[in-house]
Amino acid sequence: MAEEEIKDKTAETTETVAENAEVKVAKASKGKKGKRIVNAGAVHIQATFNNTIISVTDKTGAVLSASSAGANGFRGSKKGTAFAAGVAAEKALEIAKKNHALNSVDVYVSGIGLGRDAAIRAISTVGIRIDSITDVTPIAHGGVRPKGERKP
Repeated sequence: MAEEEIKDKTAETTETVAENAEVKVAKASKGKKGKRIVNAGAVHIQATFNNTIISVTDKTGAVLSASSAGANGFRGSKKGTAFAAGVAAEKALEIAKKNHALNSVDVYVSGIGLGRDAAIRAISTVGIRIDSITDVTPIAHGGVRPKGERKP
């Protein structure tokens, strides 16, 4: 009698496992991820002479959206302008605000291009609160050790 009960239970569990597997496959085949809600994030601005790249991340560093002057239709020397940087920042932040409900950011600026200030201004025009602005441009600190004197 105990053997029959065990067989019945194993048959039932295999049926439920098979049904659950079909449901999981159906859910996985949709192909679209759920949208993450991120209230606070970071904006990384890399401003070079030739282009400005904007990346919007969450606090752990996972990229939510990104844009650049070149990706917004600017070509050649126009990519390095302040206007192009502002357009790129607006686009990246609109996507992050719409898809992830971003409302406050810390700004990290790197580089010496014309788009530094314009990108920061564009963040405030989108309606996102800026908590802090940090310049993370690498600075030289004395250089390498000089070569030794020549031996006679």
